Amino acid sequence: MLPSAAAFHFPWEVKSGGVQEGKSVRICGKLVSYRPSESMATLSAQHASKEHQVVVHTLFVEPFNPIIGAQYLVLGETESVQGVGMLVRARVLNCVDGVNMALLQKAIHLQRSFFSEREDTQGDTAETAHAI
Repeated sequence: MLPSAAAFHFPWEVKSGGVQEGKSVRICGKLVSYRPSESMATLSAQHASKEHQVVVHTLFVEPFNPIIGAQYLVLGETESVQGVGMLVRARVLNCVDGVNMALLQKAIHLQRSFFSEREDTQGDTAETAHAI
């Protein structure tokens, strides 16, 4: 059986504990630091006038050419590490500089509401079928 598809999450959701450990995620943010000796990078995103950062373990995607200040998309799994908190172990790390982040966030919110409505509709259909 294939693992479930990685869902988009925002850096503030990962840092706040809104994502379970071991879950596949997609995260987008600006690369603010990279420590090649530790295979660690930090992505940042603005939300509600606050800067939120998430640590990304880059061992599986090295070598790569980091561009500090560029937007990156990470596909990977969350992991809780003592002293760091929740980090993302990257399987894919792509530079997506030039992407309209506000539009991407809007699309993610629309996708979430669509999936939520679809689950509600399927739940109602299942309850109706069970009642008959």
